[in-house]
Amino acid sequence: MTTFALIHGGGSSAWDWHLVAAELRERGHDVVAVDLPIDKESSGLSDYTDAVVEAVGERRDLVVVAHSWGGFVGPLVCARVPADRLVLVAAMIPAPGEPPSDWWGNTGFSGGDMDDEIALFMHDVPKKLAEEALARGRDQVGRAEREPWPLESWPDVPTSFLLCRDDRFFTPAFMREVVRDRLGVVPDEIDGSHMVMLSRPRELADYLTGRS
Repeated sequence: MTTFALIHGGGSSAWDWHLVAAELRERGHDVVAVDLPIDKESSGLSDYTDAVVEAVGERRDLVVVAHSWGGFVGPLVCARVPADRLVLVAAMIPAPGEPPSDWWGNTGFSGGDMDDEIALFMHDVPKKLAEEALARGRDQVGRAEREPWPLESWPDVPTSFLLCRDDRFFTPAFMREVVRDRLGVVPDEIDGSHMVMLSRPRELADYLTGRS
């Protein structure tokens, strides 16, 4: 049995993973998903990491999965606990010493139309589910945005990147370049929007468990 530690993205919550968590549990695996303290002004990257590490506890056979902004947290977790694998799903890839707030300019990110968040992030998610996701969103505040990423190098853990082919936020062409420059690998790809865990939970669970 594998334990999957699922890390949500910016402005979100562990709820984002509930469909994937159900799929993984049906396959006989353990799942840990935690709300990062993104809505606390005093919380920094270490607090985000602590939340995941404490939830994992003594579990082993661990796969850490980080989505979007959670890409700044996933490697920090892997530097603290024994992990067999790190999977970045449409995620930001940090560089040593880089604050998350600098990532956008450093990578040449060109933005998107934030006036319609469903169209930008969840255009293929059922309407009621997308609306619930927006209602469950949280404001992300605090010093974590401004803190330099503390690792001097990438943790010694096998890392894969899953790119979403229909992502309108982190577009495929943009992310392929970022993955090449920062990880030096060719990303795996899956159909789906930025919130692929809500639009294609079964397919994402298949990928995570090695069935795709």
